Amino acid sequence: MQRLFLRNEIHGTVHLYGGQQAVAVGDCSALLDDDWVAATYQGHGAALARGMPPEALAAELMGRSTGACGGRAGSMNIVDLEHGLIGCFGIVGGSIAAATGAGMSAAREGRVAVAFFGDGAANQGYFHECLNFAQVMRLPVVYVCENNGYGEFTPTDAVTAGGDIAARAATLGMPAQKVDGNDLEAVSAAARAAVANTRAASGPAFIEAMTYRHVGHSKSDPGAYRPEGELDKWLERDPLSVVRARLDEKQAAEAERVVEERIERAVETALAAPYPEAAMTRAREYAP
Repeated sequence: MQRLFLRNEIHGTVHLYGGQQAVAVGDCSALLDDDWVAATYQGHGAALARGMPPEALAAELMGRSTGACGGRAGSMNIVDLEHGLIGCFGIVGGSIAAATGAGMSAAREGRVAVAFFGDGAANQGYFHECLNFAQVMRLPVVYVCENNGYGEFTPTDAVTAGGDIAARAATLGMPAQKVDGNDLEAVSAAARAAVANTRAASGPAFIEAMTYRHVGHSKSDPGAYRPEGELDKWLERDPLSVVRARLDEKQAAEAERVVEERIERAVETALAAPYPEAAMTRAREYAP
């Protein structure tokens, strides 16, 4: 996606998910097909983890008609109701409100709703109001804070009092835990416990996954504000490397081969697809 953006195949901007993959995969692995998920503008990981075909995601990112939303949602606002993704939200904290609302429906239907959001959203009004409401109403919502240490360009510790976001949920009486967000097995175990508890009509749960994004906030952010050596330290704990170390070499090589082929095929298919017809019509009207 980064290379495609630099080739101007992705318009606007794009928020990459590299470094945080274990959070989406681990949490979504605990869900059933009819559960709901609300994600952030970094929602590509959640979309794939919920089962969106890579071809549909790649096409959507490039604004093609074969994309999950017909090429009209772009990078930040993907929706895929077929796979339980009720939306990716560019508004900080928007996913919290969306999942809480979905939790009201889920309570009647035996489903669970999950909200993915960053540490910066913990200081938004959405966070406090929705968690309080969900706890009072005993809604089946699992709140997953992807704490990557930065709210856009600002270190989390510089703007977040107390330092422990999970503790905020715990003060409401909500089961809350902090996990290594770069360890797939740790995230999966925490998610299974939280989802099982929530599905048993025990009310909402909270997971704070400690992780790190390998690139800047968006494609216009070079990440120059990060202390020297910080990225290198986290790259040693790349979630893909952590998982790979638990596989034998043959398993790892085969998995990488399959994934690389699938990605190449998805990109080729997307590049060959047309843009949405209405957009093409407008482009012709305004062409010199």
